[in-house]
Amino acid sequence: MMIQTYHITGMSCQGCRNHVEEALRNVQGVLNADVDLDNAKAVIEMSEHIPTDKLQAALAGSQYGIHPQHEAHLHKKEKKNVPAGKGSGIYYCPMHCEGDKTYDQPGSCPICGMDLVQRPMSPAEATDDSSYRKLLTKFKVAIAFTLPIFIIAMSEMVPNNPLYKIMDLKHWNLTTFFLSLPVVFYATRMFFQRAWTSVISRHLNMFTLIGIGAGAAWLFSVAAVCFPGIFPSEFKNHEGTVHVYFEAATVILTLVLLGQLLEAKAHGKTNAAIKALLQLSPRTATKITSHGDISIDIEQVQHGDRLRVKPGEKIPVDGRITEGESVIDESMITGEALPVEKTQGSVVTAGTINGHKSFEMIAEKIGTETILAQIIDMVHQAGSSRAPIQKLADKISSYFVPIVVLIALLTFIIWQIFGPAPSAVYAFVNAVAVLIIACPCALGLATPMSVMVGVGKGAQSGVLIKNAEALEKMAQTDVVVIDKTGTATEGRPTVEKVVTLQPEKTTGERLQQIISLNQHSEHPLARAILHFAGHKNINPLSVENFEAHGGKGVTGKIGGRTIALGNRKLMEQMKTGIPVAAAKAIHAEAEQGKTVSYLSEEQELTGYVVFSDKIKPDAGEAVRQLQDKGLSVLMFTGDNEQSARLVAETLGLDGFKAGMLPQDKWKAVKALQEQGKKVAMAGDGINDAPALSQADVGIAMGTGTDVAIESAAITLLNGDLSGIVKAQRLSTATMRNIRQNLWFALGYNVIGIPIAAGLLFPAFGWLLSPMIAALAMCFSSVSVIGNALRLRKVIL
Repeated sequence: MMIQTYHITGMSCQGCRNHVEEALRNVQGVLNADVDLDNAKAVIEMSEHIPTDKLQAALAGSQYGIHPQHEAHLHKKEKKNVPAGKGSGIYYCPMHCEGDKTYDQPGSCPICGMDLVQRPMSPAEATDDSSYRKLLTKFKVAIAFTLPIFIIAMSEMVPNNPLYKIMDLKHWNLTTFFLSLPVVFYATRMFFQRAWTSVISRHLNMFTLIGIGAGAAWLFSVAAVCFPGIFPSEFKNHEGTVHVYFEAATVILTLVLLGQLLEAKAHGKTNAAIKALLQLSPRTATKITSHGDISIDIEQVQHGDRLRVKPGEKIPVDGRITEGESVIDESMITGEALPVEKTQGSVVTAGTINGHKSFEMIAEKIGTETILAQIIDMVHQAGSSRAPIQKLADKISSYFVPIVVLIALLTFIIWQIFGPAPSAVYAFVNAVAVLIIACPCALGLATPMSVMVGVGKGAQSGVLIKNAEALEKMAQTDVVVIDKTGTATEGRPTVEKVVTLQPEKTTGERLQQIISLNQHSEHPLARAILHFAGHKNINPLSVENFEAHGGKGVTGKIGGRTIALGNRKLMEQMKTGIPVAAAKAIHAEAEQGKTVSYLSEEQELTGYVVFSDKIKPDAGEAVRQLQDKGLSVLMFTGDNEQSARLVAETLGLDGFKAGMLPQDKWKAVKALQEQGKKVAMAGDGINDAPALSQADVGIAMGTGTDVAIESAAITLLNGDLSGIVKAQRLSTATMRNIRQNLWFALGYNVIGIPIAAGLLFPAFGWLLSPMIAALAMCFSSVSVIGNALRLRKVIL
């Protein structure tokens, strides 16, 4: 075996790197290939020497080149389409037309024409909603001009139309023409640009239909207003005017613009999740130097720097404690509410919160190497994927569009050759009728209307659904993964019982001592004790010489006697003996995953407090209902093995994994997906965010953190697992409704297009006027809307 390093040219993004790496690995004789995008090189392991031209042949037909490393200086390194400097963002196409390709400048996708979306790299960029604000301005303009056009058009249905007393129909048609100009040439111009781009790039999509359908209706109407004489008499009314379709064109375009506005808002919410994560990282660090402590920007921290972390501060980077000890809140990583004791040599993680003691640490992982940075990256990678339901609509469009255009062209040619005089006019009018009846209004509404109603129905039942992807994939789910703390359980320690070991002392007296020691503490266990005793009307006693022992417990003097409350280490420090019977009882509690605090008085064990995290009342029934539907229910938790096993056995889960960090959960979800499973993940903490984003459907507890909620596609407002069952029922009903809508939308086209083309003219002399075509188009939309509204009656 031998290892060779090569210089790679032509790469601009992670998508390029993946393509080159895969191509090289497929070369016969290559054992492995690792491509480094930043340094533009590839390290290849091969069984024997492979000529460079053979490696280049694997990249034939692409813009990539491979050269021996010693020739790297001969090949100018190209600028990568990645951020170049602090504050820059990565721009990508939300349709992912070019895979993972990114750009370093804003603009539009060269394939589909969609506006590029920015991946935020700082909290400020995460709040940048310039695209949304631009679309909102355009939408307001579109509404301002479309509404009067619609009113003018609909007034024709009013007897003795009052508008005709102001002007005749000819001048009202001219008015609607001028009113449509700002809509077509300003507010929705990008749709026609995207339609043109889709034709040029041969990636036909919904914008192709919108551009052709709405464009044909508008151009027909312009011709009707400006050149009415070219139309045959049967297309004119008694006043000699031709029916115009400015209202159809502008309403369609405005509705599509509304959809784009909502999509931009959704991207803003995705960025909000990343913003929440970015804000967890501190902006400065305290560096220890030979001249004393100095405050530096977090980006100036280098590997090996000695840093000081003060009480209450966030850990600046990943590293290891070199001097001191403290208790650190790691709930953002592990999901566990209890702080973790850290001593010399312990690993600490960026973004976690220090307790009440100062310590020194050495920086081992900085910048993008930290666990927090990796969590942010994982959330973005999984969260920027495209909804499959939109791919379905585009796939239909890719076949539907060329067929419609071909039929319109054939209609024009046939009528031009065989039609009555004036054959050219008949050919044009019938071709336009084909395009108008094929306008994608109903097809465009088929998905969003069902999603809109389905989302509304879910909200009424306490199930908030962020996007169509969640609705589609929830019905396909094979595996449901749940977190333990805050998802299957209440997520906070509660006092289960207080045990006294001295018969002469009542539980109430021991509880009074415990409350007295904890009356001013903010520790989660102290809060649980105070909550437990809140309704017992117990007055705290005066405490002298109070002292908090980090990671162990608290001590103080009550009535001149030393009282201690804490863990086993505190008892050892106080030289308190543990009777054999008490030790066995406490060990039995710990075996069930419970936490125990010891209570001693003058070095004698007098009692203990048992804490537990209660399982949610509805969790068991929800798990059984999911299993009855054929789903496997697993639990991934950062908690210990004993606690996890107890919960898993109580709920009857199909399996569990304990002691998992955020990246472990993410990898485990990804592994399930690689097995072909459709995974729904339910969690409530920051530590769940990567797995929630990676899962096919992320489900957050509404009682959890903002990051978890923003990273998930579904939020259960009440934090009940029964909401997962409701979400699946709603998903199944919505997807069925969408398929029905697609049949409605396409059914009218299948029937209407042949009639519009003139198929019935030879036998019956019937022609489908563009006005009737527009009516049929509207009726198909009404059918789709009516069918979608039926979702409101679904029982969850």
